[in-house]
Amino acid sequence: MAPKLDTSDPQVARLVDLFATISLTGQRAADTIKNPKYAHALEQTITSLHLDQKQLDAKTGGSVVVAASSGCDLPEAKLNYVVERVLRQDLKSTDQIQTACKYVTDVDSIDDAAFDAACGVGVVVTPELCKDKVLAYLDAHNDEISSTGGWPKMSAIMTAVRADPALRWANAVDIKTAVESLLTERFGPRSAAPKKKAAPAAGPAAKAPKAEKKKEESVRPDAMFEEGLLASLHKPGDNPQINPRLREEHLRATNGAVITRFPPEPNGFLHIGHSKAIAVNFGYARYHKGLCYLRFDDTNPAAEEEKYFVSILETVRWLGFEPYKITYSSDYFDRLYELAVELIRRGLAYVDHSTAEEIRAGRGGPDKGERFESKWRHRPVDESLQAFEEMKNGKYKPGEATLRMKQDILGSGNPQMWDLIAYRVLDAPHQRTGTKWCIYPTYDFTHCLVDSFENISHSLCTTEFILSRESYEWLCDALEVYKPRQYEYGRLSIEGAVMSKRKMIKLVAGGYVDGWNDPRMYTIIGLRRRGVPPGAILSFVNQLGVSTHNSTIQLNRFDQSVRQYLELNTPRLMMIVKPLKITIENIDEDFVLDIEKPLHPKVPEMGTVKVPFAKTVYIDASDFRTEDAADYFRLAPGKSVGLYQVPHPITCTSFRTDEAGQVVELLCRYENGGEKVVPKTYIQWVAEYAPRKSPVRVREVRQFNPLFTCENPAAQENFLDHINPNSKEVLKDAMIEVAFYDVARQSLEKARADASERKRIATHQAEEALGKDLAARQSETTTTSSLQATESNTIGKECVRFQAMRVGYFAVDSDSCMALFGDNVSNGVDDLVFNRIVSLKEDVGKSK
Repeated sequence: MAPKLDTSDPQVARLVDLFATISLTGQRAADTIKNPKYAHALEQTITSLHLDQKQLDAKTGGSVVVAASSGCDLPEAKLNYVVERVLRQDLKSTDQIQTACKYVTDVDSIDDAAFDAACGVGVVVTPELCKDKVLAYLDAHNDEISSTGGWPKMSAIMTAVRADPALRWANAVDIKTAVESLLTERFGPRSAAPKKKAAPAAGPAAKAPKAEKKKEESVRPDAMFEEGLLASLHKPGDNPQINPRLREEHLRATNGAVITRFPPEPNGFLHIGHSKAIAVNFGYARYHKGLCYLRFDDTNPAAEEEKYFVSILETVRWLGFEPYKITYSSDYFDRLYELAVELIRRGLAYVDHSTAEEIRAGRGGPDKGERFESKWRHRPVDESLQAFEEMKNGKYKPGEATLRMKQDILGSGNPQMWDLIAYRVLDAPHQRTGTKWCIYPTYDFTHCLVDSFENISHSLCTTEFILSRESYEWLCDALEVYKPRQYEYGRLSIEGAVMSKRKMIKLVAGGYVDGWNDPRMYTIIGLRRRGVPPGAILSFVNQLGVSTHNSTIQLNRFDQSVRQYLELNTPRLMMIVKPLKITIENIDEDFVLDIEKPLHPKVPEMGTVKVPFAKTVYIDASDFRTEDAADYFRLAPGKSVGLYQVPHPITCTSFRTDEAGQVVELLCRYENGGEKVVPKTYIQWVAEYAPRKSPVRVREVRQFNPLFTCENPAAQENFLDHINPNSKEVLKDAMIEVAFYDVARQSLEKARADASERKRIATHQAEEALGKDLAARQSETTTTSSLQATESNTIGKECVRFQAMRVGYFAVDSDSCMALFGDNVSNGVDDLVFNRIVSLKEDVGKSK
């Protein structure tokens, strides 16, 4: 897991305040501070150029950060020159800034004219020129591109076009737009959603709410692996080894397959950021017909609980992935201990009795002073072997002894090479190994070696581990074991939410939310409970793509992505949030008419359902006014309105009020005879008809708004001061049409089928990747996890999702009691609670 930022440290607090003066705040500031080299360069730049007094906007401040990180090894004068050119708006793109840093590195003195020419200063490449160049390339390579038999690979074309000197400083977005538009002209839409023919509707149903004309083009499900960072990774076996024998053994063990792993620390519930890690690791393996381990990094027993193990596995499976194997770092404790002993024997590790404060001081301390070696660093090998054995046997208390790797504390500028701790003493029983061990390996010692044991071909992690790559590779080579290749990608965060476990604990413990799975939380279990489909989360991650840049996405962008996914994947039902009774005077008490309606007007494959229309119906109170107006088209005294899919409209003849003057009942006439009445609009409704158990009553409808009143609560001095008091609204006694139960049954059946399909695919996955013989041999040697044989709960009530017309997208909450899910319901009546997943897209044209 990523190291936490200690904001109680005065040095850290000082940097947070300093970086805020150039509009660098929140997670980006934290990421910069966690990288000492970048932080030092940026601090030096701000101080020497007095940037803290210039009130830089966020865009300019971001460019300064790029310059400081790209030029962190530059002399102060050269870095300042680059930053000054940024401030003058000469260098506007990341590409220009990085080129500038490289240019000044290679010259003894800087010539302004030569600098401008090398870095594209003043060069303007128009979108029109980009399009002309792309068109010329497509014409020149038409036969080659057309031979692919489908949509060509955009990344390859963009790379080739970008090689044109005329486009050296072109905006990448302009090139991508040009490539995409010209390919669309030649090959049609890329993976466009198939066009649906609208289901025929009888009579006035054709005048029901209009279907949107614009079709959303579906995103290719594997776009994140076909373009960008993940499209350019090495082939299995191409990662260099210290000994060629290791490569050959790795390929024999894996049959040349892609092998990845998702390695969470089981000390908390996963949040939205982890969904990207799951999608990247499991998705990359699936895309290449490989395998992915779920490996629990359980090396800190004091912080780990069974509920986290279970929740993480359920989350992975709920998102649609099945681990090849479920393993634990603790599976390898014996082997790790043996390698630690071997590292000591090779003179590359030593037992250190320094205190934590002494170790920090040796690494330069908070003021980044001079580094020095521990006095225990050169103790004899036999002495360290004896001391390490004594650590294992319980001689030392926590903090009295550690095993440190003998790296390069004096010569390296990388803190991850400053004699990292490999083992420490912990006085805590382990979840799986009990009291067998009183020493536990650290992440820095464990992670790369377990990657090696499991023959991981691609070790994919987030960018805060960039500096760790050197120590990762150092340790594998020091022990002469197979060395996986580590790649880093940017993390995903959501603006307007908090991802810090410490902050989320405050929300839960303080009662600001109703637990870790509160639908307002951006934990994955919270999003799941709210009703966000797993496919929507994966689609969101896929749309963002994968690069080395951290992504902080606005809440409304996430909501819009979920909304787009739900649009064509969710049936539509009539739900009345604030019921207003209508009695239709001119039809009999026992009158009933079956109305057949589509579950989705644009997706006929969803089918149709029947709902009863009877003497008593309910509409939403917002669809009636006691006084009419010229621009009002719904129901009012003397006015007619259509009921969705009902053959004839109704006209309001009078209304009744209670003692407080509130309208409680409308009296209406059904216009099924005489002169034809043409309504100007149609509204939704539900009928009261006991023989069909209509309507279905809903105890609560819960609507959720942002939890915070500010966009970046994590950056606030006290984020709890910005809690939105209206983040949760509860509406009582709503009604929904009886077709809800048809939707519920279909949803449950589909969820079960999807789970079965996931397991079926997983059954054949190993054989496909490794070959039958090798898969069988590996299966025989696999240690069965306590979770491996237990099917986790991936099917919950939230799988029942629907669009409540004109209201929003909803899902059934886990607080509901439903016979369909095996609950013991009272008097045979379900107790229903709905959560709003997301609101409908605002219709500006109907703002009145």
